Order: sequence, then C-alpha cells, then structure tokens
Amino acid sequence: MMTSTTTLAIGTSAGTLLLTTTSALVMGLFAGLSHRHQRQFFAWTRKIRRRDETNTDFDKPAEWLGDLYKAQCGLIRKPCVAGDFAEVSSIGNMIEGITDHTEALRLELTKVVECVKGYVATALPEPGPVTRITVPYHRSQLTLAMHQEAARGELVRAILAAQKRIKDLRRS
Repeated sequence: MMTSTTTLAIGTSAGTLLLTTTSALVMGLFAGLSHRHQRQFFAWTRKIRRRDETNTDFDKPAEWLGDLYKAQCGLIRKPCVAGDFAEVSSIGNMIEGITDHTEALRLELTKVVECVKGYVATALPEPGPVTRITVPYHRSQLTLAMHQEAARGELVRAILAAQKRIKDLRRS
C-alpha cells in the first residue's frame, strides 16, 4: 500500500502556516500600537497649540505689567505730584481697557487698576511759593508722602500677583 502525505493548503506545511499567522498577529499589534501613538501625538499637538494661542492672549498684559512695574520703580521713595504720575496713569488706563476682555486675569487686573487709581490719588499738592515752611505743614506733607509710599507698595504687590498668575496660566 502506498501512503501519501497531505498538506494543509496548496503547498504549505504547518510550520509555514504558523509563521504566517504569527507575523499577521505581530503586524496587527504593531498597527494598533502605531494608531494609538498617533492619536496621543495629535492630542498632544492640539494641547500645545491651544496653550500657545492662550499664551499670546497674555503677551500684552504681561508687557504692560512689566512697564508699570518699571514706571513705579522710578517713583520709589520720592514724594510725587500729579504730573509725576503720567506714565503710571497711562499704563493703568491701558490695562483697564483690556480687563474685561481677559477673563482668566480679570480679578488680578482689576486689582492692579484699583491700586493704580489709589496710588495716583495720593499725589501731593503742587508746591506754591512758600517762603516759610512750618512744622505742621512739613508733618502733613510727610504723612501724605508715607500714604503715597504705602499705596505704591500695594500697587507692587498687585502687579507681582498678576504677573505670577500669568506665569501660572502659561504653564498649565
């Protein structure tokens, strides 16, 4: 009697079929992992793009807060009259103009604007042609100057808090 071997498919043996099946499973697994990685990458890209768009919204307020900080530093420990506050007042008005349009910073910018107004309101009266300065007049001027310096300190704290908030928002 004659015995013959039967193959599973046209010219294939069990080893070839096993190798083909294994390679198909490995390729399927590789394709699934690639798809998952691609989805994660595009989600990360969208997140970075949104963060960049948000960060550009904070560029002007951050710049103006820096300018305001520099302007008030020029007035430190110096009794100022109304004319000395021109730059501080101008920058405060610019910040007030964007306060309503910057939702994430509204509270901090509103506090800065209030402090600017309070600081500008402490302007000392213009000195007149006084021939003699009395002790009570000198004391009243000194008291006003101390109130002015305290208001400047409040303004500095408000500016630094707003700058910290911008920094925190840019990180998140």
